[in-house]
Amino acid sequence: MAEVATYFGIGLLVGFLSGLLGIGGGIIIVSSLAILFAAHGFPPDYVMHLALGSSMASIVFSSFSSFRTHDKHGAVDWAFVRGVTPGLLAGVMVGVLVARLASTALLKYFYLAFTLFVTVQWVLNLKPKPSRQLPGAAGLAGFGAFMGVIAGLFGGGGAVVGVPFLTWCNQSIHRAIGTVAALGFPISIIGTLSYVAAGWGVEGMPPWSVGFVYVPAAIGIATMSVITARYGARLAHRLTGNTLRRVFALVLVALATKMVLSV
Repeated sequence: MAEVATYFGIGLLVGFLSGLLGIGGGIIIVSSLAILFAAHGFPPDYVMHLALGSSMASIVFSSFSSFRTHDKHGAVDWAFVRGVTPGLLAGVMVGVLVARLASTALLKYFYLAFTLFVTVQWVLNLKPKPSRQLPGAAGLAGFGAFMGVIAGLFGGGGAVVGVPFLTWCNQSIHRAIGTVAALGFPISIIGTLSYVAAGWGVEGMPPWSVGFVYVPAAIGIATMSVITARYGARLAHRLTGNTLRRVFALVLVALATKMVLSV
């Protein structure tokens, strides 16, 4: 019961932040599950793989709830979504393949380094160039592939790449968050299927695992996150862009610090 309650607690927090910041929750879920799975004695060689796969599975429903709420506020750029989705889905599968071949230690250090890199960008509040606009079809496909690879390696919706990119291209922070939230839904579906396939037949997986997805964690987190995602999304449209930017940066700093302590 204590284990289930922990997953519920993670889900409540993740759902709210998913809606508020468009982060999909992956950067919170992965770090939390990696620590929990290690404490529960899961196979050390696959702790991060299970955390990544379970994260992907758990954000399917919260990402849907989040982007639907943002869409009601007119904050989703559907032309951008359509332009990046083909490259995005291919990138996710490549990212999962890379993760499958990497060690747990390497995945942890990569996770930490990239989180710190993104945090610095947000803390410094780097401004987009006034003349910068969204790229053409080829550029969108290329960015989608890059975002997909990062999402596959992070076990999340790729917001750490997508939100800064869209604001750099002179999109408002609210529109950037809403659009990335919409992209998190297809990412989570293809990512979940990829992690299931990548871990299929691997020996030593804990009971109730399907490939690299630990079902109790995925269901527990998803159940609560769906409830709170809509409230986070509603609050996002009541706060100023600068406030959202500072909140996003603080969340990333906290997660980076947590990963430093856990590696």
